[in-house]
Amino acid sequence: MASLREAGLDPVTVTFEGESSVEEIERIVAALREAGSPVDALIAVGGGKCLDTGKCVAHRLHVPMVSCPTIASNDAPCSALSVVYTPEGAFEAVEFFPDSPALVVVDTDVVARAPLRYLVSGMGDGLATWYEARACFRNPSARTADFARPTVASMTLGEACASTIREFAAGAIAAVRARRVDEALERVVEANTLLSGIGFESSGVAAAHAIATGAFPAFPAVHSSCLHGEMVAVGLLAQLVLEGEMEEAADVAGFLAAVGLPVHLGQIGLDPERDPDSVRAAAEMAAAAPFVDNEPMEVTARGVHAALLGAHELGLEAAAREGDAAYRALHPEPAAA
Repeated sequence: MASLREAGLDPVTVTFEGESSVEEIERIVAALREAGSPVDALIAVGGGKCLDTGKCVAHRLHVPMVSCPTIASNDAPCSALSVVYTPEGAFEAVEFFPDSPALVVVDTDVVARAPLRYLVSGMGDGLATWYEARACFRNPSARTADFARPTVASMTLGEACASTIREFAAGAIAAVRARRVDEALERVVEANTLLSGIGFESSGVAAAHAIATGAFPAFPAVHSSCLHGEMVAVGLLAQLVLEGEMEEAADVAGFLAAVGLPVHLGQIGLDPERDPDSVRAAAEMAAAAPFVDNEPMEVTARGVHAALLGAHELGLEAAAREGDAAYRALHPEPAAA
């Protein structure tokens, strides 16, 4: 704030209260309109939901938005859309904007000092970019967020995003543990934010996000204990099982387990043995989500349910094979089922 004042600017601050809901958006809009003089630009500093809220607020105020992520946990910073949730955290809608943020500023020194779990969560979100882009490309009826067909260029971005994460994940994790910035961390931050952000927006999303955004947040145990990219990781495994890519699903599960992402339903607070009805309900919500129609085959609630259970079993095998030390290091408190 001091640097803004030194530059001759008069900043007005509003603290984001945690959920990118219509109510929170309207609260911030009202606070800024009552600030005395019209704001010229909006700077959102924080995590993905804060940035998504900032985009909605800037659009309503008709001002440019500057995106300043303090963590690299998702691909919200660069996109021209926001996911809007209910105050309780359930998916409500997606808002689209005519412009992307005017500026995206990522300080990797800040990212290196943030809890490691956020960076790893971004790997889950970013990794899915490629597999969802591929699903959209295979379906002639699939459309991007702008209702266009995915291009070869966007597919290339998605593939580069996934391959960069897999190549540099271990080095980036070591960098954050040491609180240092190095080439591996820079590469993963670029993949988690820029490549994934442009990639998903230009290619489209599919079952992984239908499950992670359209279903999982509706369950309090999941919403209260999981980050977006962690839900996407489990959704991605279900997508690959749904598509019949079992060998690939097993390989991805091994990578997710090795970096500390959840790989089975129990790790996100859904227990298919103790609470089968919730898993069935999640499948029904995911099958009704708009993104799922981008899959290159017909998707039913029964099919999603079978995929969730199949992915759960694959995840249990991966956790047994890779060990769960990486997951437990990031999640000292298990998710409540």
